[in-house]
Amino acid sequence: MDDIRLNGRAVGRGHPPYVIAEIGANHNGETDLALRLVDEAKTCGADAVKFQSWTRSSLISSAEYRRNTHYGPGGNGHGTLEAEVERYQLSDEQHRTIAAHCERRGVTFLSSVFSPREVALVDEIGAPAFKVASMDVNNLPLLACVARRGKPVLLSTGMATLGEIERALDVLRREGAPAVILLHCVSTYPTPPADVHLRNIPMLSQTFDVPVGYSDHALGAAVPIAAAALGACVIEKHFTLDRAMPGWDHAISADPTELRLITTGARDAFLALGSGVRRVGPTELEKRRAFRRRAVAARALTRGARLTLEDLEFKRPGTGIGPDEIDYLIGRTLAHDVDADDELEWSHLL
Repeated sequence: MDDIRLNGRAVGRGHPPYVIAEIGANHNGETDLALRLVDEAKTCGADAVKFQSWTRSSLISSAEYRRNTHYGPGGNGHGTLEAEVERYQLSDEQHRTIAAHCERRGVTFLSSVFSPREVALVDEIGAPAFKVASMDVNNLPLLACVARRGKPVLLSTGMATLGEIERALDVLRREGAPAVILLHCVSTYPTPPADVHLRNIPMLSQTFDVPVGYSDHALGAAVPIAAAALGACVIEKHFTLDRAMPGWDHAISADPTELRLITTGARDAFLALGSGVRRVGPTELEKRRAFRRRAVAARALTRGARLTLEDLEFKRPGTGIGPDEIDYLIGRTLAHDVDADDELEWSHLL
């Protein structure tokens, strides 16, 4: 698997997890809120922020809008589905404003694309990669359109079978995508921990020989950090300034405190993975001297005594004759008198 570079940052096996703050629609259609989210994500240590690029006409059919005239929790919403989608869509101008702000702040702008028009827009803005949402794993025309732009693709795998993932990868590769990162994902909001199945991360990596990350819909910081410990090269997490804000995804999102925990925790988990080679490092070798034990006299002994097991105890520090050398002590003759609890040296023995 080759490394993938996003604005100069290497992503893949052997590199710290690439953390994406998924702003999605948590900007609530407001440019100022979107920019504040970008700033806070950068402060929390995210490598990238991700939005969602769709419009009222590119995402949902007119018939579906007509079926959802009262949209919201329990069917008792405050408006229609069409009005909600229109409220939360980003205009082309907002896309450009947000992307320019990301560049000034030194955080990468990414966005999920949902139609060819949005693919062209996000490409024109200069995003270094495309994100394809789980809902479009089987949208072969969109996958082909994305791949022909010649940029890396992050593909979420929620709701998809292995066969569907394989087919999507075939289309992306055949149509020119230079690299693909799969994101293990479960498309339930929020996802109970028992339904996450993080062992899919190494399984997908081994099955398809591509870098694999994790797009999280669970609550809290524990699951994405655990994903990093299983080798996820990307961690994507919904992000908000306040989970109590009105809107689609705020309640399931990480707030700034949680995002900081995720960014630091995921990178610490990566560092902790280390190597599979068993090695005692220099700091541990030094700890042996303090923490291991050495032979001491269990009682006062006189010159000429032949040592027995009852004559010996082993206590810190580990700077002398160790307990694993006991076979070389038993039966040996003392060359000097020793007091109780004296540290025994080889020079004490004939």
